[in-house]
Amino acid sequence: MLRHAALSALLLSGLVLPTVAAEPSVKAKQKLYVTNSGGDDLHVIDVATNKVIGRIEVGPHPHGLAAPAAQDVIYVTIEGKRPGELVCIDTATDKVTRRMDVGPAPNQLAVTPDGKIAYVPSDDEHWDVVDLDKFKILTRIKTGGRPHNTLCSPDGKRMYLAPMGSPHKVTVVDVDTHKPIGEIPFGDVVRPITLSQDEKRLYAEVDNLIGFEEADVAERKLVNRIEAKLTPDQKKTKSRSHGLCLRPDQKELWECDVEHFDVHVYDVTGDKPKQIATIPIGGQIYWLTFNPNGKTCYVAGRGKGEVAVVDTETKKVTATIPVGKVPKRLLVVTPPEIKSGR
Repeated sequence: MLRHAALSALLLSGLVLPTVAAEPSVKAKQKLYVTNSGGDDLHVIDVATNKVIGRIEVGPHPHGLAAPAAQDVIYVTIEGKRPGELVCIDTATDKVTRRMDVGPAPNQLAVTPDGKIAYVPSDDEHWDVVDLDKFKILTRIKTGGRPHNTLCSPDGKRMYLAPMGSPHKVTVVDVDTHKPIGEIPFGDVVRPITLSQDEKRLYAEVDNLIGFEEADVAERKLVNRIEAKLTPDQKKTKSRSHGLCLRPDQKELWECDVEHFDVHVYDVTGDKPKQIATIPIGGQIYWLTFNPNGKTCYVAGRGKGEVAVVDTETKKVTATIPVGKVPKRLLVVTPPEIKSGR
């Protein structure tokens, strides 16, 4: 009785005894990883609840994110170390398992679907080609400019290298030989790129355009230049497009308008893309990605340190998730435990 009375008194007085958190019922979930480029970490979000479930310290100014088809690991580029670093994280445990030096200030990398090769852009006019089994650099590919964004073809046979600066082009590389096999010109400095699932169209944001350009991959030529619809007030404010992604059904292209705080949505099913929606995010944005079923889009709100959750059917923001400093790249991953049903 006395012990019960004492415990009741402690609770009533507002004192809380320390407790041990219970183990989660599911060890691996479908997760959204977010690089906080103004800090030294990633935030991990449960996409079922839009709740932060973890934080991973990786090093100063994490930038790019990529994963193989198995999604058992993710790779992160660390821009703030000299030299730069490539970090591997186990998606089941969210623990760093390996790291290696790469070129200076590495940005958005790409990984082949089989998880054997990564292409890492560095701030010395080169891409590092990395053997991910041996964790060593096989060769370097010079493109000029400031290597920035990278994409791998769905079949893993080609890499698309998009440097900023004077090249104004995307270099196509054969993954087997690591040799350039073509170039796709664009109208200005190339920024983020995205590739259609059938590899027929390459879309790119470029400097001095709120919108994007569209290229025919086989013909290696531009076919469309699309300007976003802006209000008269928005036209008075300088902005840029940074963040570009095709919805998984390949029917819509979503583009970030950084300083106007909007995401523009385009129908890309016809001969020429048409803008069909403008989604206000409420702060400076930078990047976006989709969950695999295409029902949700996640937008990096770098200005507010949060991620906006957008319903892709209604084109409405349904939630915001606080993360770290200056969030940039985002990636949804389904660890193997979830894929196999274990």
